[in-house]
Amino acid sequence: MEEISIQQILEAVKGKRLNQAGDGTVLSVCTDSRKITPGCLFVPLKGERFDGHDYIERALERGASGTLCAQPPREIREDRFYIQVEDTRLALKDLASWYRGQFDIPVVQVTGSVGKTTTKEMVAATLSARYKVLKTPENFNNDIGTPLTLLSLERSHQAAVIETGMNHFGEIRYLGEMVRPDIAVISNIGDAHIEFLGSRQGILQAKCEIFDNLKQDGTAVLDGDDALLGTLELPFETLRCGKSERCNVRVSEILDNGVNGLICRVETGRDAYVLEIPAPGEHMVYSASMAVAIGEKLGLNREEIIRGVASYEPTGSRMRPVHLSGERTILDDCYNANPQSVAAALEILAKTGSGRKIAVLGDMGELGDLTDQAHYNMGALAAMLGIDQVFAIGQKAQKIADGVASSGGEVLYFPVKEAALPELERQFTEESTMLVKASHAMHFGDIVKQLANAFGTAQ
Repeated sequence: MEEISIQQILEAVKGKRLNQAGDGTVLSVCTDSRKITPGCLFVPLKGERFDGHDYIERALERGASGTLCAQPPREIREDRFYIQVEDTRLALKDLASWYRGQFDIPVVQVTGSVGKTTTKEMVAATLSARYKVLKTPENFNNDIGTPLTLLSLERSHQAAVIETGMNHFGEIRYLGEMVRPDIAVISNIGDAHIEFLGSRQGILQAKCEIFDNLKQDGTAVLDGDDALLGTLELPFETLRCGKSERCNVRVSEILDNGVNGLICRVETGRDAYVLEIPAPGEHMVYSASMAVAIGEKLGLNREEIIRGVASYEPTGSRMRPVHLSGERTILDDCYNANPQSVAAALEILAKTGSGRKIAVLGDMGELGDLTDQAHYNMGALAAMLGIDQVFAIGQKAQKIADGVASSGGEVLYFPVKEAALPELERQFTEESTMLVKASHAMHFGDIVKQLANAFGTAQ
């Protein structure tokens, strides 16, 4: 973050200064009193079980230059500044929105039901072949993470790729009011969060809020093979990326190399590219073709685009191959799960050349009325793809087990992951590949850690 003055903060958040003490500028913004850095502005937030106002004094003691507050503290220090606002969450948004306006750089906003993090990482990797790029870190794609990401912009940044998530109407619009993108990306429309949005049409409506703040001369980048996105007629330049004839960024000649990634050809109106994508799954061609479209739009040449795509690295537990002793491989894809991402992961597992294929599947959240059928369908798909053994773990996963069994597959059901671990270790034989996939709340990363400890990394 670039240094900003107290006066600039006051004007941005429309606040009232409670004293005249403290330094004249701040160097960063922090919402967690445990992560205070010297010279920062502390923004106390209020949640269901906590109120950051209770930690204002601690934050100031640890070096914060000052604080926002929705109500005045009982005691006001003479060596720190205090700015009162009506709502600290909205003030954080206002500050980030003002700060974003200080930078005249191309900004890409990414949303979607599945693959938005992968797309964000792919676009950022590609643009990094020429520019210094700010990208959303970790899971900072909500109403707190997005403003904090924008507030980390520096003068050295030449582009930004901002991921925005949601599970209710209005959230993408709220985040977009800060981001104000030059390029708006929707990776696809799936069933994620359908519990709160009612239908896929509702999900489409919520995702399309991204266009409310797209600049008038901006560009929309869409999955051109997505049926619902195909219905959109937008008043912006629209680049549709995919395999079908209606796409103006067209993918063809896909060579699937299993867990080692894939090679494909992408043609645009300007050029053609042979891309090496260092991540498994045919769905990766969508993120890659979107990166090509955005790279061209922002002035990259052919060599930079090809090099940028090849530099992509998966983040966290997103289809991350973990190679263990005895030619065992874990496909660690347990960051999150919904029907579309589970189906894609199962297809990757089915295409591996390993001697034994095992799927460890758990509960998928926020599916509402689709919950039972979606879990059953995932089990049936695993069996139809010829997966040798399915472990279904969790309360909702009982339906996964039913789906596997009804389609003639081999399945073991466990209500909790701790009960499954001994059998997982026993069945994870040499030359096996094991997919581990569930919603983040299931904490299936514990399974990956346990198996890695049991078998050790490959030499």
